[in-house]
Amino acid sequence: MEKQDSKNLKKRYLIWFYKTTKEAWDKVERKFTQVEIDRAILDELNKLDSDKRARGFIDVFANYIRNKEKKGLDLKYEGNKLQPEYHFLGLKLRAIEKVIVEELGKKALKEIKSLYEKEMTERILKSREHK
Repeated sequence: MEKQDSKNLKKRYLIWFYKTTKEAWDKVERKFTQVEIDRAILDELNKLDSDKRARGFIDVFANYIRNKEKKGLDLKYEGNKLQPEYHFLGLKLRAIEKVIVEELGKKALKEIKSLYEKEMTERILKSREHK
């Protein structure tokens, strides 16, 4: 096998490994970033609904936020410590990033992260799911 072919195979594997690990990590982390945004939206909804006509819907949204936060906390923590699986995912992601830099360079890591973000954004924009 030619050296470039070997490098290409490694790169594709590292891209796949980064993607699958980052998706698992993001599944937990997005709960917290979403809750942060949801709370800001909830605050705005409460300000905008001065006549309280949307109170029932706002209460449903507030409950949705509480449930999302609880699910996130349960996925991330076991008591006061990180869940072992979540801890492992963090270690794995850092290890993959380090190997990417060692095998392909810092520029490649930046490119892979950019490709990941682009794919995730495209998935959102192409999604037909409505809630």
